[in-house]
Amino acid sequence: MVFSSTIFLCVYLPLVLLGYYICPKKGRNLFLLIVSLVFYAWGEPKYVFLMIFSILVNYIFGRLMDKHRENKKRMKLLLVLSVVIDLGLLSVFKYTDFIITNVNAIFGANFDLLNIALPIGISFYTFQAMSYTIDVYRDDVRVQKNLIDFGMYITMFPQLIAGPIVRYADVQDQLADRSVTTADFSEGIMRFVVGLGKKVLLANQMGAVWSDIYALGGDVSALMAWTGAIAYTFQIYFDFSGYSDMAIGLGRMFGFKFPENFRYPYQSVSITDFWRRWHITLSTWFKEYLYIPLGGNRRGLARQALNLLIVWSLTGFWHGAGWNFVMWGLYYFVILFIEKLFLLKALDKLPKFFRHVYALLLIIIGWVIFASDDVSVLLPYLGSMFGANGAIGGMDVYTLLTKAVLLIICCIASTELPKKLFLSAAGAMNEKAAFTLKSVLMIALLALSMILLIGDSYNPFLYFRF
Repeated sequence: MVFSSTIFLCVYLPLVLLGYYICPKKGRNLFLLIVSLVFYAWGEPKYVFLMIFSILVNYIFGRLMDKHRENKKRMKLLLVLSVVIDLGLLSVFKYTDFIITNVNAIFGANFDLLNIALPIGISFYTFQAMSYTIDVYRDDVRVQKNLIDFGMYITMFPQLIAGPIVRYADVQDQLADRSVTTADFSEGIMRFVVGLGKKVLLANQMGAVWSDIYALGGDVSALMAWTGAIAYTFQIYFDFSGYSDMAIGLGRMFGFKFPENFRYPYQSVSITDFWRRWHITLSTWFKEYLYIPLGGNRRGLARQALNLLIVWSLTGFWHGAGWNFVMWGLYYFVILFIEKLFLLKALDKLPKFFRHVYALLLIIIGWVIFASDDVSVLLPYLGSMFGANGAIGGMDVYTLLTKAVLLIICCIASTELPKKLFLSAAGAMNEKAAFTLKSVLMIALLALSMILLIGDSYNPFLYFRF
């Protein structure tokens, strides 16, 4: 993690908020740029120069494309060059050792690995930078002539290292002019605290369960294998949606309205529905900048299948340099294409409960593929889920019972039910009482999260490595 959680929460964030509101409005973007670079450089001092280089490259190419707007061929050349540089940097730092490893394995070569450390958040800020240059080329956004404003857009610390992916079009007006009301700031704090609670109280606890079970390899019973798979399913959701909530909440505190990234994905009734609810900003990015430009579904079934194959192969590969990520992308390509061919129509005829069970089973299996960085463990683990080592082991029921309360809480927390219950309770109160209830709940949640943060050394952020 760039900062330790306690330093970030107790020192960095209060000082940044104080400094931001002391600053005159005209200086706030520069202030955010500086503190965001400090935030990144704290953990990645050498790679902050890579980020600065990315900022300069995309800023310059944006200006050049705007200057040569009447010359379409030159504009296209400039766009291609900017994309090649962006993807080239991403490929070198993220995929070089993966390529060398596979070349050695296939051809019996013995090339040394370069052991290049992965710059934190490079996949996120690269896609943000590309969205800007592509949209300038399309004339969908105004070119940004202020380097400080553009640099701040790329480096904004609330969502710099784990998203959501904020397209330039989403915030171009807010870069120039934004304000924060008391209601905005209050909502931002509450959204941040909810995200922190998701991460610390739920994701970390489920992550520990998954780590313990996965460490046993594939030699577990079906009950234990499913317990581990469900734990990881909750871990990755509460981890990533928690971080997105924190980013959105922090953005509100600084006057930005970032796009939503999750919409209760585990309530989905199909895999198509799931991908409209999960990591929405990434799905939107691939749709807007790859799937539709490739032709989408407008050029016949065979071309649509090819387009989906390309998109989902790259979606998997975007998440990491490993065959498990490629397999995960291809897994979803196959399911989504089958749903588009005929399965969605068949599912629509079933009761919602069965559609929901269908989606959840495939989602859980997908997360096992995603999480299995050692592919040799993947098939034995999947085999265990389907009874290869028996249904129940000696201590499995005890293990499940010790985690039952936490699993039930995660099931409920991943749905709209808590929100509906709170709104129902608040609706029966006057405005002041409802605000007091909300404030008390947030203070309690923050206090409990801080206690666990201080006392628990297990605190991974899964999406930092993507």
